[in-house]
Amino acid sequence: MEILQEAARLLPKIRKVKPLIHHITNFVTINDCANITLAIGGSPIMAYDETEVEEVVSMSSSLVLNIGTLSLDMVRTMILAGKKANELNIPVILDPVGVGATRLRSKAVEDILSNVKVTVIKGNMSEIKIVSGLEVEIRGVDSIADNKESGKTAKELASKLGCIVAITGKQDVLSDGNNVFYVKNGHEMLSKVTGTGCMTSSLIASYCGITSDYLTAALGGVVSMGIAGETAFNSLKDNGGLGSFKVNLFDNIYNLNSDIIMKAGEISVQ
Repeated sequence: MEILQEAARLLPKIRKVKPLIHHITNFVTINDCANITLAIGGSPIMAYDETEVEEVVSMSSSLVLNIGTLSLDMVRTMILAGKKANELNIPVILDPVGVGATRLRSKAVEDILSNVKVTVIKGNMSEIKIVSGLEVEIRGVDSIADNKESGKTAKELASKLGCIVAITGKQDVLSDGNNVFYVKNGHEMLSKVTGTGCMTSSLIASYCGITSDYLTAALGGVVSMGIAGETAFNSLKDNGGLGSFKVNLFDNIYNLNSDIIMKAGEISVQ
């Protein structure tokens, strides 16, 4: 498929350009986000203080806003950074972790979307449904919504907000408001390791940092994580568990190349 070919071609460019990825992100997974960015070929930077975020954004290739461990100060910082990114045409990736679980998280996403033009929203099914204004049962930061009509949900939200929507789950779904792509790569063990969703946002941001084709970039990030999850599981030894899987995951992102993406990527379009 052509979009898979285009995504595969972007990977060597990431490693050549080494885009600087500014994260305002989850304290629980910040180290993993930094390391996965390095593994794919980017360069991570984490800056949170209002006095420097605009300066850091100005030198960055993309911006990740992740509300996983939130405060009112962080929301203000995110909006400040997002506005600067918009001013400079730098892509903004929003990861609305646990939106709907508390009033603070819901209001934060509402305020961010009111003030910042986001490029990609990446979340699980529950998070994307809540951002879309749909009724859904939630449990902390985990998704317990079913994936029925995921393509319709992604397409409608993408059209409404004028951005790329990526829904991660057993089958990942992406839309630009026109087409809907389904990614079948991945392994259930990815859901057992804290931070794989946050890391996927970092991968998406790394791809977005070297192209203006943000649909292809988002798909590249999602497919990269899916393929790495599969190969990480397949390379586990008999006594391997979550710890070994996580190490393998980083190794497989580091060793990923265009040929692997073309051979292993499983994508369909609606």
